Amino acid sequence: MENKWLNEAFKGEVPNDFQGKVGWQSPSNIALVKYWGKRGKQLPQNPSISFTLSECRSETFVDFEKAEKFGFQFFFEGKENPAFGAKIEKFLLENQSFFPFINQLNLKVESRNTFPHSSGIASSASSMSAFVMCLLEIERSLSLSKGRPIDMVLRKASYFSRLASGSAARSVFPKMALWGATPYYKGSSDEYAVSLADDIHPIFKTYYDSILIVSGETKSVSSRAGHALMEGNPYAPARYAQANENIKNLLAALKSGDLDTFINITESEALQLHALMMCSNPSFILMKPNTLRIIEEVRTFRNETQIPLCFTLDAGPNVHLLYPDSEAEKVESFIKSELLKYCNQGRWIADHVGDGPKKMQ
Repeated sequence: MENKWLNEAFKGEVPNDFQGKVGWQSPSNIALVKYWGKRGKQLPQNPSISFTLSECRSETFVDFEKAEKFGFQFFFEGKENPAFGAKIEKFLLENQSFFPFINQLNLKVESRNTFPHSSGIASSASSMSAFVMCLLEIERSLSLSKGRPIDMVLRKASYFSRLASGSAARSVFPKMALWGATPYYKGSSDEYAVSLADDIHPIFKTYYDSILIVSGETKSVSSRAGHALMEGNPYAPARYAQANENIKNLLAALKSGDLDTFINITESEALQLHALMMCSNPSFILMKPNTLRIIEEVRTFRNETQIPLCFTLDAGPNVHLLYPDSEAEKVESFIKSELLKYCNQGRWIADHVGDGPKKMQ
């Protein structure tokens, strides 16, 4: 059975003196080929590829102790947050067959982000993957799975992160990740992501992501609701076919270092995502006027300088600018001189490609 590791959870009696604290930090990620539309139990309608970020991450600690029955509390940045805590508790209870030991534990979760709320960064990807890494750390301390190869640990982390938040499946891998089954990459799966770090040109390992905060307002539609709207979208079948073609072409470009193809696919994917929301029912316009102004400025700058700067968008108005390290000085000068006037209170976040989750002391 290919996924027999899913059933290797500790199923015995938790020792009475079992207690402690574990901590993990996990990054957000920015999708290049977008995951938009799902089926079944958090399975993607099409494969996606993302950069793993470095500075935009969630830091999560879990205090645990043996208890008569399952107990749970969640604190975000020092304050109890019942709403998000309910989401994590729901995830735990739905998957308790994989983690039966939680019924014998009291858990106190404390989490914080290194980036501001509503900044156009996938906080569920970082927070849920960080929590899953903590959960697996607790499991490993109970079982004999401490010697399991790291690739197997990350696959299991990706599997359960996906159940908690789809895009979180990609956050557990360094540099770049692919989530979704495709004939163009061996070992790819709808159930978990795989690392692309060993199959990309070195230039992509140097990439920066400068995030321009056009608006700090909460999105008018959640990502969960946006995915659901794809079920009735008349353009959904064409979208999924195009995404699969883009996966094929982007994988080739990532391997060869073809920046022109990388730029064309990345920007097309960003605009398709927003076009799909505009033609859904009900429809949503998630971009702001300043989003479009930034896009126009970026394209003009690229045409005039031949610097391989491009943009992408999540399901919101804020703009991610992607470029290699060799162009960082020129691009950041351009951001400060020409683009900050379009940002909310001149806010932007400097990030770059990162190495995935890290254990915290």
